[in-house]
Amino acid sequence: MGIGIPNVHEAWTWYRKNFSMNIPVFEEAATAELMLPYTGGKPHDRHAILALNMQGGGGFEIWQYTSRTPQPASFEPKLGDYGIHICKIKSMDAVASFKNFDKNYLISSNVEHSPNGTKHFFVRDPYDNIFQVIESDNHYIKNKNETGGVFGAIIGVSDIEKSIDFYKNVLGYDVIDWQGEGQFEDFDSINTSKHLYKRAILSHSNVRKGSFSQLLGPSQIELVQNLTENGQKIYKDRYWGDLGFIHLCFDIIGMKKLQVACEKAGHPFTVDSANSFDMGEAAGHFSYIEDPDGALIEFVETHKIPILKKIGWYLDIRKRDPLKPLPKWMIKSLGLNKKQ
Repeated sequence: MGIGIPNVHEAWTWYRKNFSMNIPVFEEAATAELMLPYTGGKPHDRHAILALNMQGGGGFEIWQYTSRTPQPASFEPKLGDYGIHICKIKSMDAVASFKNFDKNYLISSNVEHSPNGTKHFFVRDPYDNIFQVIESDNHYIKNKNETGGVFGAIIGVSDIEKSIDFYKNVLGYDVIDWQGEGQFEDFDSINTSKHLYKRAILSHSNVRKGSFSQLLGPSQIELVQNLTENGQKIYKDRYWGDLGFIHLCFDIIGMKKLQVACEKAGHPFTVDSANSFDMGEAAGHFSYIEDPDGALIEFVETHKIPILKKIGWYLDIRKRDPLKPLPKWMIKSLGLNKKQ
């Protein structure tokens, strides 16, 4: 999950303390030269940190503009506004996580149940980003962390059936775990106006493949359409990298084949790094598409990652079977880079 932040190191400190995002993959200060369609046609300087949680799940790309002041939305985004509204975070035990979470940042007054029965609760970071801590029995390494990594997102859409088709056929979320409409009690803490919604919770039937597939694990996309009033684009009149959830990223294999598939589906790449893009301590090929309402989806085909920075051990992913998961001992070695 990409998160636009006003102070990257301050934010990472908070995310380490509260979400155990304490394994750095890369940290780099550089100029974002390839995102021109989303940065006003001009390159801008930024500082970014990619961090993981060893319990598994996706990471955080914590992102701060340094050549301009990152801007908030001109309105307070609400559930159903178009774009990535809430980041899902894994928990092995939602009740325990709720009990131990810093009470200053809790939104929910108790643990809620989704319509499909999953326990969860909502929290807010110091920058007004909302996270859903949701119970999941899939974890890569069981440790003492209260939470794991990213489990997916709640995304506001204008036409839920159109968006279901996109997330099913382009991103492989082919299982509808639950779908319906109404006013939902488990949304009460973030739906203060009691709006009426269509809602769909999606997962994928195929086990993900690739070097990091076991670490990243399964994920979930939740789509929400406001039936009471029309939504607004969360990033209307703002840049990618401004404050909030800037993109949802997927680790992929075979960028060229994916490009053809996205074009056939009517969602061509809007940004393409064209080849290997160096991110200081890591490298890869990245591209972007938009969902039907303009939410940004990033694809990254990883080429190089640091395994143990202290001794200069970097792994070139291109020299191994791209479908085979990295051995667990190698992934666990990333934990030796842990930042307290």
